Amino acid sequence: MIGFDLTAEQREFQALAHRFAEKTIRPAAPEADEAEEVPWEVLQAAHQIGLLTFHLPEGYGGGGAESTLTRAIVDEELNWGCAGVGTIIGGLGLCATPILLAGSDEQKLKYLTRFCEPEKVTLGAFALTEPSAGSDAGGIITQAHREGSKYILNGYKTFITNAGIAEIIVVFATVDISLGLRGITAFIVERDWPGVVAGKKEKKLGIRASHTASLAFEGVEVPLENRLGEEGEGFEIAMHTFDTSRTLIAAAAVGVARAAFEHARDYAHERTQFGKPIASFEGVSFILADMAAQIDAARLLTWRAAWLADQGLPCTSESSMAKLVAGDVAMQVTTDAVQVLGGYGYMREYPVEKWMRDAKIMQIYEGTAQIQRLVIAKRLGGEPGSMASA
Repeated sequence: MIGFDLTAEQREFQALAHRFAEKTIRPAAPEADEAEEVPWEVLQAAHQIGLLTFHLPEGYGGGGAESTLTRAIVDEELNWGCAGVGTIIGGLGLCATPILLAGSDEQKLKYLTRFCEPEKVTLGAFALTEPSAGSDAGGIITQAHREGSKYILNGYKTFITNAGIAEIIVVFATVDISLGLRGITAFIVERDWPGVVAGKKEKKLGIRASHTASLAFEGVEVPLENRLGEEGEGFEIAMHTFDTSRTLIAAAAVGVARAAFEHARDYAHERTQFGKPIASFEGVSFILADMAAQIDAARLLTWRAAWLADQGLPCTSESSMAKLVAGDVAMQVTTDAVQVLGGYGYMREYPVEKWMRDAKIMQIYEGTAQIQRLVIAKRLGGEPGSMASA
């Protein structure tokens, strides 16, 4: 049976996130974007009402709303507020996900509870990308050499969300380059450990409120108990994490697109030319109609991928489809919103140019649009019951 009704809990989280985005995130977003600074007061306020850790288990101090669909609903609203803020919060979830997937009971208790400390904002980061290993995650050369009860970590990561402000970092390294993917292993690293060095903060086209930087690991000693899973399981942990995170990026893209659409729609009904609102002209109304249809389609793909994840069913193709379509929709819709506003849309006094800048990253991080196509294409097997025959 297919249904689209949200649970009472999901509606409550949706309303909470929307109110927070409207009343707290949006007023702070322009200044944070202009200054390219993390709005810590917004993060603190979000933490106080549980929006940073609502998806973590109650046993560790979280909100217990572990459904991927609930997370997607909340992420759409937060990114409707500001994709930069949404990216910071998403970085925490991206770090927590592999710990939830592969962490021992001791690791979960030690680190997930730190995210949930009520009086302090503790952020996380997910360190996979390297200068020579972006789309090709198997090209990782950061090394982890075991010495008795510890590993020595040496290497360099780039374009890492929350790199300089996260206290907890999930790092992917290889224990043996000759093993390729089978050598990649995941570790939980703390930012204040000797040898962990955050590089300069990048200056970005969009999501400027978020912190993006490089990370260097110079002889970092990582205790054996901080290895996630077994040696060689890191690539699988990363890919399972992406099944969730790509769905959530899709939700974020829907939020950005929706923000731009709503502003363009309202503007088109208020702006008059030739004696009537420009929304009455087909040249504009058809653009708005396409925007609305594309956003709805992207959201439905996102919800399907999230639902599959919640059922424990395979969703690699579906999460890639959602991210691919939603990312492209965000870019198209925000571009169209600028067009509807005309010269005003191009001016920084109006928010649509920010949403257009923010949208571009949705086609890039967590795997580019081209990588999503590659993932989908590899799974077009056509076996009975597969998505190719659905």
